Amino acid sequence: MGIIKKILITGGAGFIGSHVVRRFVKRYPQYQIFNLDKLTYAGNLENLKDIEHEPNYTFIKGDIVDQEFIRKLFDKYNFSGVIHLAAESHVDRSITNPMEFVHTNVIGTGNLLTASRELMDRGGEFDCFYHISTDEVYGSLGDTGLFTEKTPYDPRSPYSASKASSDHLVRAFSHTYKLPVVVSNCSNNYGPNQFPEKLIPLVINNILNMKQIPVYGKGENIRDWLYVEDHAAAIDLVYHSGRKGETYNIGGNNEWKNIDLITKLCEIMDRKLNRKPETSGQLITFVKDRAGHDLRYAIDSSKISGELGWEPALNFETGLAKTVEWYLNNNDWLQNVISGDYENYYDKQYLER
Repeated sequence: MGIIKKILITGGAGFIGSHVVRRFVKRYPQYQIFNLDKLTYAGNLENLKDIEHEPNYTFIKGDIVDQEFIRKLFDKYNFSGVIHLAAESHVDRSITNPMEFVHTNVIGTGNLLTASRELMDRGGEFDCFYHISTDEVYGSLGDTGLFTEKTPYDPRSPYSASKASSDHLVRAFSHTYKLPVVVSNCSNNYGPNQFPEKLIPLVINNILNMKQIPVYGKGENIRDWLYVEDHAAAIDLVYHSGRKGETYNIGGNNEWKNIDLITKLCEIMDRKLNRKPETSGQLITFVKDRAGHDLRYAIDSSKISGELGWEPALNFETGLAKTVEWYLNNNDWLQNVISGDYENYYDKQYLER
């Protein structure tokens, strides 16, 4: 069978993106998958070593903020769909450097939307612009309630404000230009290949190295945790079967206080490392709370469940154990990321041949 779709996946060398790229390359040999990534600190081609030579996979290094580059890319390949994951995504970094988030998350998304619209206007067979967003656009919940697709937007950080802006742009292109779009908003992801600035790999790495584990405030903030491969399966479903113009919330049905999650990780790591119980727990150190720190996120996934039949496949205990096991078995990957050596991988693979 020949190639029937050419799908551009942006941010495909990142944490979530690499799992999506791998899934699509392996499950759909009749698709040509193009992975566009700028390879910032969070983009790592070592995440995709197992599929880099597959005939239906192409890597492209580039920046979605570069409008002319994006236009030429769409002119060259005439993509039939876009799965847009490229984004600056760390709240702490957005507080330090908000304009970087505006450029990538807003301008970059606008460039991709414009190129998709122009492709469609010149008669290209463009069937879907799928924009992956976050539950943080909804703001903060109290002790009860869930975010639904109809929850009003109330972003509280430069990161979530930039994602909210990009969500609005996507919907505006749908209404104004009839671009076929879908949007999904997901809860906190965890799993293999996550950059260790995020909570779970940060805790694992600090325990490995017997370093203090920083906990904001009293650790009372609550997050809903979603295993990354469950999220990739949901993205697959939404891309192929989601109704155009619709939004789907994707959550793990799995709320944990930060301090309880960290304590659980300490227990798992002590067992895995054959350390005395409570050894890792002594590393927990409470630090000044983050500016504008949202109290609680929790997602109602009933729409994607009812319409598309998606449910998280992995319970949290199993997912957390698998995640810890992966980091322990892939310490070289972790050390390369921390040291920055992973940045040399692109040069070795693509520039030194």
